[in-house]
Amino acid sequence: MAPEMRVRELEHLGPAGKRPRKAGVLALFYPGPGAEANLLLIRRPAYPGVHSDQVSLPGGKMERTDRDLMYTALREAEEEVGVPPGEVSVIRPLSPLYIPPSNFEVSPFLGMSPGRPAFRKQESEVAALIEVPLSHLLSDDYLVTRRMTTSYARDIEVPAFLLEGHVVWGATAMMLNELKRLLKAVF
Repeated sequence: MAPEMRVRELEHLGPAGKRPRKAGVLALFYPGPGAEANLLLIRRPAYPGVHSDQVSLPGGKMERTDRDLMYTALREAEEEVGVPPGEVSVIRPLSPLYIPPSNFEVSPFLGMSPGRPAFRKQESEVAALIEVPLSHLLSDDYLVTRRMTTSYARDIEVPAFLLEGHVVWGATAMMLNELKRLLKAVF
């Protein structure tokens, strides 16, 4: 799910010697309507920055007081969408991913909640909550290619997911693709 440009960039740049900042994000599944599992995504607000108005997993930058990146992912999910860490069972980490435009290495964690959390979005960091049925994530019918213009590239073709009317591309699409492959291996 990496755009052609990103593959070349990672081959030549990578995080080596860059001292990337660390971040943790949470891929949270919970019961949705009809007992199908849902995955929570968020849309970031529009702002003058690299990830403006993009769809992502809840999460963010590691703070000095965070004991590890799993703690970061849970703390940030609580801050951004109101999910208390005690309501999340972390199943496993996913592969860390380096993001060159922001110089972050993001560590995703797969988690589950036994019920639909009482989401409460932090308006300054979350423009919208996007609840995605698991069947949509697993189906190839939701894979698309789009031409995008970003803060760092013009008119690039990117592989993406089209989920609940939102184009999910870049690092988030790469994380979702790993998650999709893991889940398909057990279903």
